[in-house]
Amino acid sequence: QVQLAESGGGSVQAGGSLRLSCAASGSIFTINAMGWYRQAPGKQRELVATITSGGDTNYADSVKGRFTISEDNSKKTVYLQMNSLKPGDTAVYYCKAAEDWGDYWGQGTQVTVSS
Repeated sequence: QVQLAESGGGSVQAGGSLRLSCAASGSIFTINAMGWYRQAPGKQRELVATITSGGDTNYADSVKGRFTISEDNSKKTVYLQMNSLKPGDTAVYYCKAAEDWGDYWGQGTQVTVSS
């Protein structure tokens, strides 16, 4: 079992920055990749960024150049640095940890960007 604890959400004006953190605990050595997803009201959950245990990253086109995902392997914590935030980035952001036999999700953290 893997437990995920997210932090760092909040409210910010357009153009501002936030950093999200996701700390994994439990059976962390079986995690292959971690990532951030988001879900805005009335929309489906979508991928924001992922990072594999080898350090390979992937980003949604909408956040490329603005968001950066990184990982502290010693703490098994994943970060999402979000710069130049837009109102369209407003959503609940979820952390996910992927193993060979399934995924684990965090409870989500709200990010609100006002114009």
